Amino acid sequence: MQRFTEFDFGVSWVTGFFHQDWGHDGPTAAAVVAKNLDDVDDEYVLAVRRDAQTLHDGLPSETLEVLWDAGADYMPRFEPITGAQWTQTVVDLCDARLSAKADVRPLAGADVEDGAAQLDAIVAEIEAARFLEAKVRAALVDCARRCTPELAFRLFLRAMLVAHDRSLTPEQYARLETIGSALHYGEFVVDSVQYLVRAD
Repeated sequence: MQRFTEFDFGVSWVTGFFHQDWGHDGPTAAAVVAKNLDDVDDEYVLAVRRDAQTLHDGLPSETLEVLWDAGADYMPRFEPITGAQWTQTVVDLCDARLSAKADVRPLAGADVEDGAAQLDAIVAEIEAARFLEAKVRAALVDCARRCTPELAFRLFLRAMLVAHDRSLTPEQYARLETIGSALHYGEFVVDSVQYLVRAD
């Protein structure tokens, strides 16, 4: 069993849209998301929608803002909207994209694995990543416990790519690979942080 893509997906994929030059892809953050959703298969849109709805239902607005900021190289400020409003906007953009088609098949199989069996391992890795700010680690742990561990793990991987002065030991990376395998990820999900492994 493997998920529908070899690469990142869902909200963690969306945070990657927001780099220093994101304005070249659209005049607003919502326009950037809509453009990218138009260019991908239904499974990608369904995964984004599921993640965004899960986050919106499970976490307070302030925690959502921390998670979006942690995963984006350059996230537009959450003013005048809140993290909850932005997350709902992402859900609405997914609904608009999906409503244009009549034959959208729901996610199934490995694509709906929530990682519950990996909760303790994921929380342990988040808490051990001291290069992440304390508020980011706390938000990721809340996500793992109140949303799904699988979603928190992808957001954790994405936060590593954005954090400053980050590094991983070979042992840490091996544990991340083990978790990724249990979550049925494709080759390049956990592999995206392999370059952070420091040579001892």
